[in-house]
Amino acid sequence: MEFILEPWHWFVLGVVLILSELLLPAFAALWFGVGAIFVGILYWLFPSMGLTTQLIVWIILSVLCTIAWFKFIKPLSTDKTKAGLSREATIGQIGMVIQNNLEHDQIKVRFPMPVLGSDEWNCRTQSYVQVGDRVRVIDILGNDLVVQAHTTNYENEKVSK
Repeated sequence: MEFILEPWHWFVLGVVLILSELLLPAFAALWFGVGAIFVGILYWLFPSMGLTTQLIVWIILSVLCTIAWFKFIKPLSTDKTKAGLSREATIGQIGMVIQNNLEHDQIKVRFPMPVLGSDEWNCRTQSYVQVGDRVRVIDILGNDLVVQAHTTNYENEKVSK
């Protein structure tokens, strides 16, 4: 008795591989499962495909799905914020004052990249700053960032001369 591969075999293999991703630490079985489902669809559309052709198409599609994941999709999913990072990663971030004279002598600062999940913060300052000045985070007190005016090395050299 000869075993004949049917399109539903490829669908079942694809679903089993995709579900096995729940148990495996690597992120590769998913793409082999997606490749198997595609082969099932192609085999359903073109029933004259031989077993060797099906296996070659499965390998090629699995590799292409894996490459597409690492080249195109995964870079889009990286977190570009600094949310959840430690205190040390937040201290030293530089932003620009966008509003001053808020309640309780606070200023509003916008950071080029989100700091602790937000790109705008009401901050406490230890020195007088104006709108447009650059400030650097020097401490975190409760829910507030403490900032001070940021000066570059060139500005420091001008002041010391």
